[in-house]
Amino acid sequence: MSTTVLAFALRRTGATLLLLLALSLLVFGLLYLAPGDIARNLLGTRNVTPEALAQVRALHHLDEPFLQQYWRWLSRAAAGDFGTSIRTGGPIGPTMLDRTGVTAATAGLAFLLSVLSGVPAGIASAMRRGRWPDRFLVGLSVVGVSAPGFAVGLLALYVFALGLGWFPLYGTGTGFLDGLWHLVLPAAALALGLGAFVVKLTRAAVIRELDQDYVTFARGRGLSERTVLRVVLRNAAIPIVTSLGLMVAYLFGGTVLIEVTFALPGLGSLMEESVLFKDIPVVQALTLVVAAVVSAAALLVDLSYLLIDPRVRARTARR
Repeated sequence: MSTTVLAFALRRTGATLLLLLALSLLVFGLLYLAPGDIARNLLGTRNVTPEALAQVRALHHLDEPFLQQYWRWLSRAAAGDFGTSIRTGGPIGPTMLDRTGVTAATAGLAFLLSVLSGVPAGIASAMRRGRWPDRFLVGLSVVGVSAPGFAVGLLALYVFALGLGWFPLYGTGTGFLDGLWHLVLPAAALALGLGAFVVKLTRAAVIRELDQDYVTFARGRGLSERTVLRVVLRNAAIPIVTSLGLMVAYLFGGTVLIEVTFALPGLGSLMEESVLFKDIPVVQALTLVVAAVVSAAALLVDLSYLLIDPRVRARTARR
C-alpha cells in the first residue's frame, strides 16, 4: 500500500507541476496581450526615438522569439531571478523577499484566528441545529461573508484605532511584540470573512455526517455523545480541510486590500503599486509566486486526505 500511496503522491505532484507550467506560460503571455508595442509600453508615454526602442527591446530580449523569451524568464524565475523592476530599476527578487514577512505574518495570523473561531463555532452550530444558537451563528456568518474586507478594515480603524485608541493606525511597529500588536487589527479584519466562511462549511459538513445512519446506530448502541462526535468529526474532516486549503487563495486576494487599508508594506501593497505604475515584470513575478503558493496548498490538501481518511487510502490502494 505504501508504494501505491507514493505513486499517488507522485501523480499529484506531477499534475501540480504541469499546472504551474501552464500558469507560468499564461502569466508570461500577459505581457504580449497588452495592446500596442511592448517596448513602448515599458517606456510609458514619453516621446522616444527608434534607437531608444531598439535599445529597450535588446535590454529585455524582446527581439527574440516568444518561446525563447519565455524559457529565459522561466529558468531565471525558477532560480529566484525575476528580473528588474521598471519603476525602481532594482532586482525584483530581493524586493519581494523584503515584503514577504509582513504578508506571511498577516495571512498566518488571520488564518489562525479564522480556524480557531470558525471550526468550533461551526461544530457548535451543527450540534444545536434549528435552535437559537444555530440561528445566531448562521446570521453572524452571513454578515461576515457579505462584508467587504476593506470596509471592515476601515470600520475597525475608526472604532478601535482612532476612536478607542486600542490599536495603532498604521505601520508594522518595532520588535516582535510591537509588530504582532500592529498586525492584530488587520488580521482580525481579514479573518472576519474567512472565519464566517469556515463556520458555514464546517456546519454543513458536520450536519451531513450527523444525518448518516451510522450516527443513529451508534447512539442506539448507547455510545456517548463525545464518542459519536469524535467519529463524526473524523468523517467530516475532508471537506473542512478542503475549505481551509481554499482559504489560501482568498487570503492572498484579501491581503491586497487589507495591506492598502492599513498601510502595510507587504506583497499586497507591492502588487497595488506595480499595477498603478504598470510595472509589468513585478506583476508577473507576484502572480507567478501567488499561483505557486496556491497550487502548493492544493497539493498539500490532496496529500492530507491520505492521512485523515483511511477510506481514501483504501481506494488509492485498490487502483
